[in-house]
Amino acid sequence: MKAAVVHHAGEKPVYADFPETQTDDNSVMVTVSAAAMSQLAKARATGTHYSAASTYPFIAGIDGTGHLSSGAPVYFLAFSSPWGSMAEKTWVASDSIVPLPATLDPVLAAAIANPGMSSWAALTRRAHFQKGETVLINGATGTSGGLAVRIARQLGAGKIIATGRNHQALEKLYAEGADITLSLESLPAALPALMAEGIDVVLDYLWGQSALDIMTAAVARGEKAVRFVQIGSLSGQEISLHSKLLRSSGLTLMGSGLGSVSQAGLIASIGELLQAAAADNFTVPFQQRPLSEVNQAWDEDDSRCRTVFTP
Repeated sequence: MKAAVVHHAGEKPVYADFPETQTDDNSVMVTVSAAAMSQLAKARATGTHYSAASTYPFIAGIDGTGHLSSGAPVYFLAFSSPWGSMAEKTWVASDSIVPLPATLDPVLAAAIANPGMSSWAALTRRAHFQKGETVLINGATGTSGGLAVRIARQLGAGKIIATGRNHQALEKLYAEGADITLSLESLPAALPALMAEGIDVVLDYLWGQSALDIMTAAVARGEKAVRFVQIGSLSGQEISLHSKLLRSSGLTLMGSGLGSVSQAGLIASIGELLQAAAADNFTVPFQQRPLSEVNQAWDEDDSRCRTVFTP
């Protein structure tokens, strides 16, 4: 069968033949409909992510949509090396599959699943979000952050605050349901009043200075609890975090991702997300490309428009 194959560490995947031989009796064959490119898929393929495979060759891609031999449409996670999602067919652990709603386009579902899972799992599995709470989404102008606004609203947020650098994107988020939008430049001045009004959960896609500004403001709020969930690091991997930020306040700092959420939790989160996406017409910008173009498309990916490969 044809697949996006990574032959050596640090190399981009190439469109090549890969044997179909089953390696695990607990796996089922999925005929792939669509598989999206993501930063996580790229990092695992290049070997730079902590969850990356250590044996070569393997198939790139971490998730996708397809159908079983029965014809049933499914979404699947593909973390069992060497079986990735960017292939005509792939073997998937039987506990890494959820039904795909019949009304949800499989290409759109593949585009939505990874960015949507980031906020769905963070809110439901890590922050234990409750209806009516106020959510601040730091870095809401990217694909994942923008979808997080829709998801927070669908889950019953009382107030949604969206931050980012792109002013046009912030205006769009306001029209789509964010109650307050703030540029990162105006964030430090606005935070004291916002914290006084009450912020319950922070979803952070940026890290860097804006994350530190939010945590500092949360500490100034005193003993009132703020659950800060770290998801992405588009503004940098490291900050200088003083110990008093955690000792002297109600700030709770946690992460959300592979390792902090179990695979079973991720699968359940994605199943819930896809049901909501079908009911509420969630969407993200995406472009569809044939899998045969994976090598050319690998470095062309735009984080504001997902690339979805179809066999």
